Amino acid sequence: MMENVHLAPETDEDDLYSGYNDYNPTYDTEELENDTAFQQAVRTSHGRRPPSKTSLASSMGRPMTGAIQDGVTRPLTAVRAAGFTKAAFRGSAFDPLGQSRGPAPPLETKNEDSPEEKIRQLEKKVNELVEESCIANSCGDLKLALEKAKDAGRMERVLVRQREQVTTPENINLDLTYSVLFNLASQYSANDMYAEALNTYQVIVKNKIFSNAGRLKVNMGNIYLKQRNYSKAIKFYRMALDQIPSVHKEMRIKIMQNIGVAFIKAGQYSDAINSFEHIMSMAPNLKAGFNLILSYFAVGDREKMKKALQKLIAVPLEIDDDDKYISPNDDTHTNLVIEAIKNDHLRQMECERKAMAEKYIMTAAKLIAPVIESSFAVGYDWCVEVVKASQYVELANDLEINKAITYLRQKDFNEAVETLKMFEKKDSRVKSAAATNLSSLYYLKNEFAQASNYADLAVNSDRYNPSALTNKGNTVFANGDYEKAAEFYKEALRNDSSCTEALYNIGLTYKKLNRLDEALDCFLKLHAILRNSAQVLFQIANIYELMEDPNQAIEWLMQLISVVPSDSRALSKLGELYDREGDKSQAFQYYYESYRYFPSNIDVIEWLGAYYIDTQFCEKAIQYFERASLIQPTQVKWQLMVASCFRRSGNYQKALDTYKDIHRKFPENVECLRFLVRLCTDIGLKEVQEYATKLKRLEKMKEIREQRIKSGRDGSGGSRSKREGSAGRDSGQNCSASSKGERLSAKLRALPGTNEPYESSSNKEIDASYVDPLGPQAERPKTAAKKRAEEEDFADEDLGDYLLPE
Repeated sequence: MMENVHLAPETDEDDLYSGYNDYNPTYDTEELENDTAFQQAVRTSHGRRPPSKTSLASSMGRPMTGAIQDGVTRPLTAVRAAGFTKAAFRGSAFDPLGQSRGPAPPLETKNEDSPEEKIRQLEKKVNELVEESCIANSCGDLKLALEKAKDAGRMERVLVRQREQVTTPENINLDLTYSVLFNLASQYSANDMYAEALNTYQVIVKNKIFSNAGRLKVNMGNIYLKQRNYSKAIKFYRMALDQIPSVHKEMRIKIMQNIGVAFIKAGQYSDAINSFEHIMSMAPNLKAGFNLILSYFAVGDREKMKKALQKLIAVPLEIDDDDKYISPNDDTHTNLVIEAIKNDHLRQMECERKAMAEKYIMTAAKLIAPVIESSFAVGYDWCVEVVKASQYVELANDLEINKAITYLRQKDFNEAVETLKMFEKKDSRVKSAAATNLSSLYYLKNEFAQASNYADLAVNSDRYNPSALTNKGNTVFANGDYEKAAEFYKEALRNDSSCTEALYNIGLTYKKLNRLDEALDCFLKLHAILRNSAQVLFQIANIYELMEDPNQAIEWLMQLISVVPSDSRALSKLGELYDREGDKSQAFQYYYESYRYFPSNIDVIEWLGAYYIDTQFCEKAIQYFERASLIQPTQVKWQLMVASCFRRSGNYQKALDTYKDIHRKFPENVECLRFLVRLCTDIGLKEVQEYATKLKRLEKMKEIREQRIKSGRDGSGGSRSKREGSAGRDSGQNCSASSKGERLSAKLRALPGTNEPYESSSNKEIDASYVDPLGPQAERPKTAAKKRAEEEDFADEDLGDYLLPE
């Protein structure tokens, strides 16, 4: 049974194209020339003769397929692509893709030393440098961006030279050159190197091979505008405008807006008005409308200001209504879509555009309201009516509140209050804002009851208004209820964590409650929000001082004077802290700086004068005490200190004149008379008797006055003891007399030169002793005492002859 089964050979098991090279000998065309029947058929076909061996060439001189020429048969090239081969290859397998020839030869390696490859690598490096420069600029590293741009420019010049050596100049990459130069000019401009930027732009603009290079004259105009060279800026703007075709309408409008801004800065308001009027007629926008109002305000045209405001309000915003973001039904898919687009980038852009429009309209209305009518109130009313008739209805209430604020600026508090009271019947948001302002007004007027009432109204109208809660906390704080005030401040912070006023006030509240750690935490949080707030820095330093940590207090005060270096109080506080630490030199430095910025602080002046006296530079202390005497002319002690400084520095005549001047101004000053008596005695002047007589008379009058006061007190004490009864009369009188005597002795001790009891004996000499207000003078060392003693040892002895010179 198996004898009729033929197994396929193993070699042909996978050969799908086997048998294609087997052919029938009938189709063999190589022996057709020797076939008599075929030749006869060809000869009789269409009356043509059979071809000869020499006529097998084509009309082009090419031998025909299969023709034998010079003993060689022409190959069958027409069927080669299909895998057919000549008879010599009939035994080979069908291989149309040539896989039997083996793998393809490896690719040729690039020659990196070739000029073309070097040029290609240079171009790549230049592009990378330009990209790095742009990235550095976007990250804010302007210096690095400029360095990268310069490197790209240098490498690009090398690239151009190499390309000129290899190829023709027409093959230079102009786009790369343009991008390198433009980036370099932009980086120069960003680094405020305007001269270099202008030169680079000129290179681009003057090169005719760069297409559309004339637009860069706008950049050149911007640079001239920054340099305040407005005439050249306008010239370049106009040149750029001439080179931009009319089809680019938006770009032309922007350039015309730049021209109008340059005219405003140059003070040419009529030309600016023409530019902005043209823009508002062609393509109205918010900036052009606002600038048009500014121009009309500058020239004082009231009617044109009104029309310009109406044009500004009529500018279309081209944004969707808020109803788009409200779900009309409970469709889940619709709600998801609305939730997704409610805060996307498009929605944010629309909100920003609307906020910008409201800002322009509010600013323009506040600017022109005081001048478009006879009074600012009438002007505000007109602006409110215009706004109410537009799509910005909500701005009308804000304008009314600004009207009240304008009354405040003019110190017309009653009108401001009346204007704000009109909002009590408005909606809750406006009512809360008006009540908040009223509460602040009454708080500033120290009418805390009214301030508390309106703060309650504001809180009830809008419980989530942090300003209203802060005002309510302020009124409670003013009444001394610090715990309750802290609760209101905390609630304000819960509603708005960025309410810095509430955070600052709660820090002050904790400070009042002596909860210094919590107060410090509040001010440190506030410092993280307001990095350069002088008030916050001072409060932190003050808390550290209360916590007896002078080093931390000094550190924070140093930060404070780095923010406000001219704050005299902070400088004097630094001097005080250094003085407590015993560092007199640092204390003097900061006290002196405080005096330099505010030379009227008595405490600082007194410290500086005392410092120079302690360091034995009395003549330098004179100017500070003279300054103090000018600030407090009724205080005799400053003038006495000036005179004492003159005396200590050895200028006795000047000291005497100063004491005489003090005596003319304060004839009843005992201390001055004692100094005059002592000085006149030391100098030997005849006026000593006159001043001694005055001193004696003054001390006698003073004693009589004291005795009258004492007797009056004794009499009042006796009458009280009589009313109290005889049992306690003696003890009451003794107690009152002793207490009065103690107070009198204390008062006498407080007077200068009254350490001893006064005796009215006429035979006693005048007491010319005095107490120096500057303290005891440092005793000068007696360096010549020993020398005099040594000289006196030989005073009575005779010199021997052996000691005389020969």
